Amino acid sequence: MKAHVDRDKCISCGLCASICPDVFEMDEEDISVVIVDEIPKDSESCSIDSQEGCPTDAIIVDE
Repeated sequence: MKAHVDRDKCISCGLCASICPDVFEMDEEDISVVIVDEIPKDSESCSIDSQEGCPTDAIIVDE
């Protein structure tokens, strides 16, 4: 699985980084970024939770 963040949609709420810190973090502009190339198996569930919880649909998780 891979994740992507649409920087134009991100509102810097930090929800994804708090739900799944092994995959997402906030950068110097306070915008979410993906910090892994492939989502680790043990982080797949929280990545999907981050996608579903994102208030602006800025997170895309592809299988």
